[in-house]
Amino acid sequence: MAKIVTEKKIKIEIPEGKKKERIDVFLANTVENATRSRIQKLIKANCVTANGKIVKSNYLVVPLDVIELTIPTSPRPEQNEAEDIPLDIIYEDDYLLVVNKPAGMVAHPSLGNYTGTLVNALLYHTKKLSTTGVPGRPGIVHRIDKDTSGLLLIAKDEWTHARLAKQFYDHSIEREYWAVCWGIFKKSKGEVVGNITRSTKDRKIFTVHPVEGKHAHTFYEVIEEFEFASLVKLHLKTGRTHQIRVHMSHIKHPIFGDPTYGGRVIVYGSQLPKMKSRIDNLLQVMPRQALHAKTLGFIHPHTQKKIFLDSELPEDFLLLINKLRINS
Repeated sequence: MAKIVTEKKIKIEIPEGKKKERIDVFLANTVENATRSRIQKLIKANCVTANGKIVKSNYLVVPLDVIELTIPTSPRPEQNEAEDIPLDIIYEDDYLLVVNKPAGMVAHPSLGNYTGTLVNALLYHTKKLSTTGVPGRPGIVHRIDKDTSGLLLIAKDEWTHARLAKQFYDHSIEREYWAVCWGIFKKSKGEVVGNITRSTKDRKIFTVHPVEGKHAHTFYEVIEEFEFASLVKLHLKTGRTHQIRVHMSHIKHPIFGDPTYGGRVIVYGSQLPKMKSRIDNLLQVMPRQALHAKTLGFIHPHTQKKIFLDSELPEDFLLLINKLRINS
């Protein structure tokens, strides 16, 4: 029987004031669960147009453009499939493992994105994954955003999953993120406390609200300052969706490169041609939010010993830092 293929069409009208940006980068940062490599494949398949004309990956999106994207889709498979996708495993034993997830990889299959996820890779790597929690997400104890890189904890059985999940619920898990944020902080150390809830203007994003939403608490400490940005380490006291990104944007220090929370808006030197050109180059280097889940600490449910793991910063993050240092 022939495989039934359907299509999902997305139309995006570019607002005035939008800076020029490669169309593959723009769509990867705009379309939910899309990766740059997947967008580039769609462009090669002539599934992307600008103002009715087929374009290449290096086409620059400009204000008032009308972008149309056609995504071939198929019915969701009855079960997740194992895929031979390389994993950067930091730690593994009979009960759990910790992977260093690359930016661009979705944690688990979702609508229109049923392959190429961390779950697909895990199913190929091991036959032992917990089935506790949300169906279709074996082993997943917690998540980080698609375009955030870093450490993720995976459970191999239900007993281990439940006890790791309780540590997250009790906020006893130690997590340190590193980020490049816009601007120079007035204080080298501080905290952000503010309820996080869905935006009434756009249900896909979150915002800080004085009353509604869930309590959220983030600690930050500046590691290094550059001319117009700062390298910052952050600790989560709570673990809300998009918490770091929302809190940093709320205090006017959005994560550099973040397309959702103001990190791709040039807030310094936009009127100076040389400075604008330099920042545009940096945003090309970092087509995602410059956020990395660097460390992870927890109590092993079976041995009761403390496990503390650290990860290297990814190449795009290191390149951004090195370029920022040049003129700082």
